[in-house]
Amino acid sequence: MRHRSASVSHRIRIARGFTYVELLVSITISALLIAGLMGVVNTATKTSEVVGKRNDLSQQARFAMQRMTQNIAHSRQLLLPFNDNPYTNYPEHIREQTVPPSPPIGDSTLATAVLAFTLPAHFDTDANGVPDADNDGDGQIDEDLPEDIHNDFGSGVYGVDDDGDGGADNSIDIDDDERLNLEGEDPINGIDDDGDNNIDEDPSANMNEDGCPGICGVDDDGDGNIDEGSVDDDDEDGTADEDWYDPLVYFLDAGILIERLPVPWDENSSGGIDGRDFVESSIAENVTRFRVERVATPGPFDRVDLTLELTDPANGESVSLNTTVRLGGAL
Repeated sequence: MRHRSASVSHRIRIARGFTYVELLVSITISALLIAGLMGVVNTATKTSEVVGKRNDLSQQARFAMQRMTQNIAHSRQLLLPFNDNPYTNYPEHIREQTVPPSPPIGDSTLATAVLAFTLPAHFDTDANGVPDADNDGDGQIDEDLPEDIHNDFGSGVYGVDDDGDGGADNSIDIDDDERLNLEGEDPINGIDDDGDNNIDEDPSANMNEDGCPGICGVDDDGDGNIDEGSVDDDDEDGTADEDWYDPLVYFLDAGILIERLPVPWDENSSGGIDGRDFVESSIAENVTRFRVERVATPGPFDRVDLTLELTDPANGESVSLNTTVRLGGAL
């Protein structure tokens, strides 16, 4: 009889629910479990954000690096950086820029990084079947340079610090390459005529400076005539100085890597097409280091060593890529 009463009492206690102490214990355990789960969720969320930001940095860096290396491999002429000039006390073959700014070297007043080379033939932005680099549409590229070899009315490449001294377009002569304050002193003849450790970088309108249209004694255009036209008509087609170098330029601006692409239309509304007609686009953001090195090699085509570093401003996460590509290696 007692056993039956105890059983009834136990059933009654269960039916009435948890005791106060049991309820507190349950709440405490639940709170600890929830807190632990929240910590796991927060950690997972933060990890996911970090991974996501790192992936975004990596994608940007890979895209920018691939863009530059592919175009270098299809270009015929590296314009910048120069080889080192024995008349200056700072390196010109290495151009490096960081955010925050790195200090300049020697007499240079500002550390700037720039990469420039002639536009590859596969660019046809107006889709007319003619390479954008073929300014006169004669099937040849860069064969009849004017005195201002980029046709942009600036010394060197328009708006760019060519020689790394900290100033852009700082020569008084638009036909100058910003080195030595001379113009047309290094014709295209395979010789370092001006002794600045660069070859054929500052030709005149008579590109090889031989006093003849095209090459003396040669029927350059295959029309059966030799040396017809003016001395500045380097392809002997009857028109002089109509096919200039079109620089494809990469530079850093406030942590953004910019691509400057020449276009075959009057982009700047000047009334004609010249070297000042280009479009600029961002190919990578949050760039904290851009380094370009010209690596001299035997033969006509140097190599270019590129380093690109991107850093997330919120968490300091950083991605760095480095590669070396041969100029014209894909031609």
